[in-house]
Amino acid sequence: MILEFVAAAAVGLAVGGIVHLVRRAAPGRIAPWAVPAGAGAAMISFAVYMEYSWASRTVAALPDQAVVASQNAINSWYRPWTYLFPLTNRMIVVDHRFTRRNDAHPDQILTAVVMLGRFEPGRQIPVVFDCAENRRAELDAEVQFGEDGALEGADWRDLADDDPILRAACRSG
Repeated sequence: MILEFVAAAAVGLAVGGIVHLVRRAAPGRIAPWAVPAGAGAAMISFAVYMEYSWASRTVAALPDQAVVASQNAINSWYRPWTYLFPLTNRMIVVDHRFTRRNDAHPDQILTAVVMLGRFEPGRQIPVVFDCAENRRAELDAEVQFGEDGALEGADWRDLADDDPILRAACRSG
């Protein structure tokens, strides 16, 4: 966040400096208020660009095996343009680099679910999805694997048939 602030200030200074040089090169043709107005407009434009390009820049940086399962788009009153163009601020990614199957339980998939948020550190959660039963269980300290690889002590949560995270995990093959 601090780097974006510094970058916005640098963009504002650069555009303000360019407008100032153009104003000095053509005296009397550009109003004095154009320098701070140009700098301010450049800083606002840069901030809006960074907000709206966050999701696409993040997705482009993901490995090929990662699948974006869900994106959260928000609207807010203090950003009225978001009612026309919603702003993505969070994503849920299924990272298939960590996907594992057990031959004894072929309908269950162990994989990593990554929670990404704007200005938040990413969180990776190991999750087992049961593709036949449409449910999931997070792997925590209470969960154990039995002799045949079955989960013991898991808190299974039922999911809808069309749950996007379940579908992204079960599509892995």
